[in-house]
Amino acid sequence: MKILFLGDIFGKPGRKIVKDFLPDFIKNNNIDLCIANCENLTDGKGVSESTINEMVHAGVNIFSSGNHLYDRKESLEFITGEKRIARPLNYPNDAPGNKYILTEVNGTKVMLISLCGQAFMNPIDSPFFILQNFLKNFPNLPKCIIVDFHAESTAEKKTFAYYFDGKVSAILGTHTHVQTADEQILLKGTGYITDVGMCGSHDSIIGVRKEDAFQRIRTGMPVRHLTAEEGLGINAVVFEIDENTGKTYYMKRVSL
Repeated sequence: MKILFLGDIFGKPGRKIVKDFLPDFIKNNNIDLCIANCENLTDGKGVSESTINEMVHAGVNIFSSGNHLYDRKESLEFITGEKRIARPLNYPNDAPGNKYILTEVNGTKVMLISLCGQAFMNPIDSPFFILQNFLKNFPNLPKCIIVDFHAESTAEKKTFAYYFDGKVSAILGTHTHVQTADEQILLKGTGYITDVGMCGSHDSIIGVRKEDAFQRIRTGMPVRHLTAEEGLGINAVVFEIDENTGKTYYMKRVSL
């Protein structure tokens, strides 16, 4: 099974580059499943029904998320009923949305899980204990399990990856919007990268206009961060999973 995972899609520029890139890439590379992190889809913060549908039309099948998923109050009802978005599993039980996504690809069940880290992030339950208990207690757990670990700390991400090596198919880091060059297959068969990166303006401060970031640093005042529109690029990873074992046997970064 060949899977494409797109790093955080940031605002309208991110959606534009994804629409330009995705259809041909899926066709030319025989992609079976396309996943994207959607938490910055709408103006850099949160999602909307229209932007999700825009990305589905472009070729994204299902979405992971992170700490900005709920930034738009007007989208909470949509998130509650939308079956293609996985909200962070370690958020409170009453948080709206799906705790995981279970889909089927060419007759094989695939599970997508989102988790948020704890280091330098808002207070949240331990992603280690939450995922450990979830995997232990889920009935008829599929072999192919993909985890988006949305976290700030590289050390936390690496620790998480080694802790769950062999227990899930892939652990893909998101949140920092800067792609790391450490894609690898761990000893027990889990594909891993510390951060997939971002789809959007790479001539920016992680998606935000440089001048806005400069003004905040110079003045210390609150500054509205507007989405940058120059230097659009794609960050993603392609990986292949053995459907019989759930192990990743191929992994490659995409940076365009």
